[in-house]
Amino acid sequence: MINKIKNKVTPVVMIGPATFWLILFLLIPLFLVIGISFLQRNGYGGVDMVFSLQAYFDMLTPEYLKIFIASFRLSVATTVICLLIGYPFAYVIAHSSEKAKPFLVLLLMLPFWINSMIRIYGWNTLLRSSGIINNVLISLGVVDVPLEMLYTDGAVLLGMVYDLLPFTVLPIYTSIEKLDPTLLEAASDLGATKLHRLVRVVLPLTMPGIFAGSIQTFIPSLGLFYISDMMGGAKTMYVGNLIKNQFMSARNWPMGAALAILLIVITLVLMRLYTKVGSLDDMV
Repeated sequence: MINKIKNKVTPVVMIGPATFWLILFLLIPLFLVIGISFLQRNGYGGVDMVFSLQAYFDMLTPEYLKIFIASFRLSVATTVICLLIGYPFAYVIAHSSEKAKPFLVLLLMLPFWINSMIRIYGWNTLLRSSGIINNVLISLGVVDVPLEMLYTDGAVLLGMVYDLLPFTVLPIYTSIEKLDPTLLEAASDLGATKLHRLVRVVLPLTMPGIFAGSIQTFIPSLGLFYISDMMGGAKTMYVGNLIKNQFMSARNWPMGAALAILLIVITLVLMRLYTKVGSLDDMV
């Protein structure tokens, strides 16, 4: 009798706290957001308990479509640049000596020890008209007037790449670490050059890590509103800024919830695509 009770209680004790945590802080807020997206906005910054699809219809207007296009363009550019920079960096780390490898990985992880907003504010200080970069350029006689580097789309892109680059490098590094060196040796024995080994062997075998790093870069770049606020001066509206403004400024909760659901759907679609390409072991 005691053993039967123990067998029933043990699973509850083991998974009960985690299940309660997920229900309380994930499922309930998620269903709340979904429910709000189908309600009607009232004139007092709240919602009326009236079923409405207006928020979803509003997303199809030209103004919102322009924001979606700008957001996807920024996310794609961020992902491509992070891949171009991150893959060689991950390759160098993976082929470093056993003594240097932990140090290089530590350098890659160091930015996570500091709040990302503080790090982005550092770039804000460097790029502003009275910042260090402009002061150095003027003192060297390179320019006569300060360059407008801050509050531009290029500055937003720089902030995105800087903040999300580690999320691209780590999955790729994991994939490269898993490569069987005998495959490269076999390719060399068959006369493959270094370029052929990279294109025909290394890239295909590390494609799961490339896709994982792309997802971990693309999805957050859609919602990092504070980077476009701090680096772009909110001159260009992106999806993340739009969601924040709908909740905080416009007080249009159904619209903000509908946009949040859109990002969740995009995330689920990308994750579904990833399960057909790689393994969750490559995700960091």
